[in-house]
Amino acid sequence: MCGIVGIMANHDVASTIYECLTILQHRGQDAAGIATCHGRKLELVKGNGLVSDVFKTKNTIRLEGNAGVGHVRYPTAGSSNLEEAQPFYVNSPFGMAFAHNGNLHNSEQLTKELFAEDRRHINTQSDSEVLLNVFAHELANASGLVITPEAVFHAIKRVHKRCQGAYAGVLLIPNYGIVAFRDPNGIRPLVYGVRRSPDGDEYMVASESVALDLHHFEMLGDVAPGECIIITQDRQLHRQVCAEKTQLSPCVFEFVYFARPDSMIDDVSVHKARLRMGEKLAERIKERWAGEDIDVVIPIPESSRTAAIPLAYSLGVKFREGFIKNHYIGRTFIMPGQEQRVQSVRRKLNAVELEFRGKNVLLVDDSIVRGTTSQQIIQMARDAGAKKVFFASAAPPVRYPNVYGIDMPISDELIAHNRSEEEIGKLLGADRLIYQTLEDLEAACWEGNPKIDRFDSSCFSNDYVTDVSDEYFVSIGLKRNDSAKMNDV
Repeated sequence: MCGIVGIMANHDVASTIYECLTILQHRGQDAAGIATCHGRKLELVKGNGLVSDVFKTKNTIRLEGNAGVGHVRYPTAGSSNLEEAQPFYVNSPFGMAFAHNGNLHNSEQLTKELFAEDRRHINTQSDSEVLLNVFAHELANASGLVITPEAVFHAIKRVHKRCQGAYAGVLLIPNYGIVAFRDPNGIRPLVYGVRRSPDGDEYMVASESVALDLHHFEMLGDVAPGECIIITQDRQLHRQVCAEKTQLSPCVFEFVYFARPDSMIDDVSVHKARLRMGEKLAERIKERWAGEDIDVVIPIPESSRTAAIPLAYSLGVKFREGFIKNHYIGRTFIMPGQEQRVQSVRRKLNAVELEFRGKNVLLVDDSIVRGTTSQQIIQMARDAGAKKVFFASAAPPVRYPNVYGIDMPISDELIAHNRSEEEIGKLLGADRLIYQTLEDLEAACWEGNPKIDRFDSSCFSNDYVTDVSDEYFVSIGLKRNDSAKMNDV
């Protein structure tokens, strides 16, 4: 999962992109980068770490130009190599910088094709570099000495034919403009907006609408599945759906966990979707736990809070903040190694003992992945004096890996894989455990936009939107297991 932004304005855009990346920082804390264009000159600054760590006055003063793209990186296979920080650059044709969110599951085959047939060399293990080179090759074939919207649209059509998986991308082409596109299934989010100005309209594309809100861009909508948007240097907007078959299949985990609650994704309010998740989970608890005496509902900070509030209200139980979060610790389920994850949970959260002592506590989390975090939190609640500890997940059991840009582990490392709800509860150490149903989760999101064709819920259902080969599952298993990640540290 990554965050991307692209801006075409009538002034220097580096500082605006920087601020947008800070807003999108939750989508990736591994690396960050910005590329800008001044005339035909393209400047690029990127590095490992948070946005505030990467960009300093001495290395960003050269980021001039009224067009640019930015990226915050979340590694999908555990690697934190500087060479895989984005944006990526390729010099032929025309020169271009590229920022990508998603994951291709046929990148190995594409790498072979690019070398053997297209005469292009891939220098990293990143599928983003593969995607960039596919586009660059197809644009070279489609255009002459001058780029036209028709040539760009043709190149994107070829990208859709060749690339399989999830991708939302934004390209910066010097002296031409910004190109943004989204895969034919619309799995990863991408929105765009305009800011009216006497000096000419300015445009932004970004992973989430909050980036547009920050600088008062009016949201025009979501980039449609298979659509390509071009914003030229003279700030003309061109749009075309470039895929033969499309369906709107957004990743449901965006609404569960990744997206900020104040974002709109595919015309669905993330905040309202999470409120509905809490309401539906409360109804399930009433049906199945009618005899349980719950004294207090406590959320696991931060993303479960929105669901926990209406859940507590519906149950007629007090809502309390029982854990204080250290905001300077990264997301634990992507950290390499079990021991490091356990240590990070204890560093990240501290219990407010008064909210637990002598009480039957219902803890609410957005989801359970490996179970490491949940185990530790349940034990912390007991150590703080809780009489009973119940646990509720606003998402269904995560039983399968994600292949569309989320670094979920292999199935064997998922606590819910091949286990019943009761078995999982015992492993976690909870007195009782309850999950949201997949039907209720999808209904909570669908209510915001009934026009959504389906959701990518593959990590819950094993039903993948695209045709993923068995060989690919084997390959990601080798890359994503804890041993492989510890070797990358």
